[in-house]
Amino acid sequence: MFRNILIVCVGNICRSPIGEYLMRERALEAGQDAVRVSSAGLGALVDHGAEPNAVQVAAGLGLDLGPHKARQLDDAMLRESDLVLVMERWQQQEIERKYPFARGRVHLLGKWNELEIEDPYKKPLPFFEKTCDDIEECIGLWCEKLWKTV
Repeated sequence: MFRNILIVCVGNICRSPIGEYLMRERALEAGQDAVRVSSAGLGALVDHGAEPNAVQVAAGLGLDLGPHKARQLDDAMLRESDLVLVMERWQQQEIERKYPFARGRVHLLGKWNELEIEDPYKKPLPFFEKTCDDIEECIGLWCEKLWKTV
């Protein structure tokens, strides 16, 4: 059973916060209240809040990213995570190179539909909407696999 799920992107202000809050919500909906979901970045803008466009698109899903503060990925986070989900393949490779002990726990968020989720940072709102849609689709597939939900 996966009790600690970590979602990773680069800055931890766009994609991974959306993924974190959405996965946490879906876990609760699936009755998985013991599951802890967090996020971090490979090059995090530490202590920054979520990007305004990310906040806006997440609000469309009923998610409030207001409390989010970006965190830098570190050894301890990876050691306590049962499952690490990344947005792009290069991120998986980078984590596994830098933290070999994490191999086998790091997977592409879009693993089930072979999708890499592009970084919308500094792009217009439509890119964030597409990113949010992709994250929602991928989270749905993970939830289905993890908890047999739809």
